[in-house]
Amino acid sequence: MHRLKDRVILVAGAATGLGAASARRLAQEGARVVVGDLDADGAEETATGIRAEGGEAVAVGFDISDDTSVRHLVLAATRTYGGLDAVHVNAGDMGAVRKDTDVVDIDLAIWDRTIAVNLRGHMLVSRHALPELLARGGGAIVYTSSIASFTGDAKRPAYAATKAGINALTRHVASRWGKEGIRANAVAPGLILTPEIEHGAPPEMLRSMLNRTRSTRHGRAEDVAGMVAYLLSDEGSWVNGQVLNVDGGTVLR
Repeated sequence: MHRLKDRVILVAGAATGLGAASARRLAQEGARVVVGDLDADGAEETATGIRAEGGEAVAVGFDISDDTSVRHLVLAATRTYGGLDAVHVNAGDMGAVRKDTDVVDIDLAIWDRTIAVNLRGHMLVSRHALPELLARGGGAIVYTSSIASFTGDAKRPAYAATKAGINALTRHVASRWGKEGIRANAVAPGLILTPEIEHGAPPEMLRSMLNRTRSTRHGRAEDVAGMVAYLLSDEGSWVNGQVLNVDGGTVLR
């Protein structure tokens, strides 16, 4: 299937995990993928893997928390491929998430870093990408949110607040530019068994998390990648302003 043939798609945050899986899936669907990440070597590894499979991709190192760096990322995409058709914004600072405690104890530097990457950074990518999408007559954006934006956990308030902010950003972009051909949606994953989680998490925690779902298995990165590809394709052309859970039925809403 080549639903995205020859479309230029920027994936911001694609060195590993969900972003890398989405970049690979988009390339398999025929897209020309710009792989952006703070980890420039990891971005190149993802792009090299795509090219080895017959796809088309370039890697660009960038810092999503820096406005100039984000502008250069979008400029690199348009200079390389002549324009931009879609964007998947997926970047996050997992090191900060691990230190995200509660609003009484959290180090303010961790709070500020999480906001800078998870929310301000997503706005910056939108800010610079939207004019390029509009220049092509419209396009699609998919943000990575999380079920944490709905569940009200007793820890990681900065992470949850930024993901709730992404949901609001999604609706704003869809409302402001929907009539000009822009679609903005977000995916809200539940627990995804990345290699790090699968091999490092206690078995009892994984069993507990599975019991919270309405599924027979944990999520995989490919589950999220499939939804991203759908939302960026013409098959998702009448989906706009939505936050779609990809969580095995953990959250029903």
